[in-house]
Amino acid sequence: MIEMHIEEPAKRIPVYDEADICVLGGSCTGVFAAVRAARLGARVVLVEKQNAFGGVATSGLVNIWHSLYDTTFTKQIIAGLTWETIERLARVDAVRAEEKSHSAGYALNTEELKIELDRLVLESGVKPYLHTAFAAPYVQDGELKGVIVENKSGRGAILARQFVDATGDGDLCARLELAHRVSPQFQPSTACAKISGWGEGGGMPEDDPREGGLKGLNLNEARLKHREAYDLPEGFGWGRYVPGTKGIYMYAGTRVYHADSADGEQLTHAEIEGRRQVRAVMDLIRDHGPDNRIALVALPSYIGTRETRHVEARHRLKGSEVLLGTAFDDAIASGSYRVDIHHQDKPGLTFKYLDGTEVYVRPGYPHAVGRWRPDTGDSPTYYQIPYRSLLPQGPYPNLIMAGRMIDVDDEAFGGVRVMVNMNQTGEAAGVAAYLALHQDRPLDTVDPSELRRTLREGGSIML
Repeated sequence: MIEMHIEEPAKRIPVYDEADICVLGGSCTGVFAAVRAARLGARVVLVEKQNAFGGVATSGLVNIWHSLYDTTFTKQIIAGLTWETIERLARVDAVRAEEKSHSAGYALNTEELKIELDRLVLESGVKPYLHTAFAAPYVQDGELKGVIVENKSGRGAILARQFVDATGDGDLCARLELAHRVSPQFQPSTACAKISGWGEGGGMPEDDPREGGLKGLNLNEARLKHREAYDLPEGFGWGRYVPGTKGIYMYAGTRVYHADSADGEQLTHAEIEGRRQVRAVMDLIRDHGPDNRIALVALPSYIGTRETRHVEARHRLKGSEVLLGTAFDDAIASGSYRVDIHHQDKPGLTFKYLDGTEVYVRPGYPHAVGRWRPDTGDSPTYYQIPYRSLLPQGPYPNLIMAGRMIDVDDEAFGGVRVMVNMNQTGEAAGVAAYLALHQDRPLDTVDPSELRRTLREGGSIML
């Protein structure tokens, strides 16, 4: 490809809004950041490129939130807006709890989740902008003053005093040219689908190898046996029935390898390839499991991206700190989900547990069970994420990040990346931005003990 450039003439653009805090990215992480800051009294603008809030949960169709308890299921370690949202969904029969499951805590009806997130945003007084894409930062005299966005009204600016990058890919940080990296083994993306007529239409036990109980077909075995005929890569499939429906199943069984969703061309390829694989899986079921009268109900509006950029922060959370349950004085989130690594360089995935066990799962083959450390007889039951891992290095003291772009290594990312953990980073970022605003100080000088206290007062559990 010939590299070329054109000159874009300078022009005056309108200011769409001015706020105390601007949150870029309307996943649950971004919504929770905005809501927590607004509830404390800040004027907050929330910018989202899709037509609804919720990110991977809604636009990506992933309808699982993991356990809010420690690994023994005896101590609740997560509450805050995650728990509040679950309670809201329960009122409209849009959530199903899965007791004492290491694979899931709650199955969600993510269409209902869209509506609840709308309500959370509006009730808290946040100013929302949907169908609005971030284009560029606005920096004046070395200070981050605003962001340039584009929507149906054209191009405009949103000015603010504090900024939360909750874009998932760290778009604001990257366009500010802050140091960041993409792991050579970044976890591959998955296009999910909602499919009707899947099996008996009931619940699904943890790690059910029948993929939700298809009639007369073990999908894992069939995919391995017929994968060349349907051009399906080896991978790992799972799913859950959608609460409140009969026989509509969310299936997450595609794999798009070596496609970086932070790159425009590669993201385009990933979207098309993910949909192709959904059709291939359905063709396989139709051909080899004809008793299942399946129909495609919904495809995601955005592929389920697991990992792209990680922005360098004041602290890089290490896999050893997660697996050994290291305690941090500035901890702002706790989690118990196992380290779950979807491999780029081989099929299947590896689970590492806090009790020292390790399992390599390759569908169609026996599990390879071992240990990543000797049995000590004493194991942590949860891990923590420090505030420092949300603070990007660089010259912008009014910028914080939340979500999967935080600074973690490959192993730590396998555990902390799930939504119930990232939701907490959003709440912490929103509260920290409020404190920095209220006290007129840089984000990296916010007192962690005050941050933790304010989070606790707002409903979060701080251990």
